[in-house]
Formats: sequence, C-alpha cells, structure tokens
Amino acid sequence: MIINGPNLNLLGKREPATYGTESFEDFLVKLDLKYEQVQLEYVQSNLEGEIINAIQETKAEGVILNAGGYSHTSVAIRDAVAASDLPIVEVHISNLSSRESFRHDSLLSPVCKGCIVGFGLKGYELAIMYFQDLT
Repeated sequence: MIINGPNLNLLGKREPATYGTESFEDFLVKLDLKYEQVQLEYVQSNLEGEIINAIQETKAEGVILNAGGYSHTSVAIRDAVAASDLPIVEVHISNLSSRESFRHDSLLSPVCKGCIVGFGLKGYELAIMYFQDLT
C-alpha cells in the first residue's frame, strides 16, 4: 500500500525543482509495469483522518507512507503508525535535512521501520525493493 499525504496530488505541478515534473499517477503506471508481481494499492489524501483510516484498514503486507507536511505535525498519524502491526516505510521525495528547519524533524520516523529521503520518486521504488526482500 502506498499512502501519500497532503499536496502530493500536485506532483508534476508543484515546485518542480524540488518535486520533479512527473505526476504520481504517471509514476504509478511505471511502478505497476516494473513490479507487476507486486499488487500495489494507492491512496492519496489531503485529510489527516483519511490517512489514518488507510493505515488502519489496509489489508496490505506493508505500507509506504509519505505523509507530506503531516510528517512534522501529526501525532494522530504517528499513533496510527505505532499501533499498526505492519512494517511501514516512511518516504520523502526531497531531502528534508536540506530544507526549512521545520521540516528537519519527523514525528513518524521513530515509529516507522525505516526512512528513505531525498531520492525523488525513486524512494518509492527503493521501498518496494525492501518489501520484496522480506518475502
């Protein structure tokens, strides 16, 4: 399960120097083709509660989570991640440490299995590769 948070629906349009020019939907088509043996599910929401519901309700074997700005502010999403029995990998497209100071700390990182930051959309692929190695 890939869960993207707020404003990630704007990939390809929002700050292309930071986030690139490809939409996530176009990228997801490529992921599906490249990893056809993996059944990928995708949810994007700008709403905190919907992200929490997606974490709690998924039947997936693992979650790739890019909670966007909620990574730095949402205790509720952190609690949902901590309560989950699933391995959850936090992904961020940009290198948070090279950005504004308020982005340097993630509330989610301590309760996630691991974090992949700064590799653009390739970070999602690295997370899929991690999950493949688990099986």
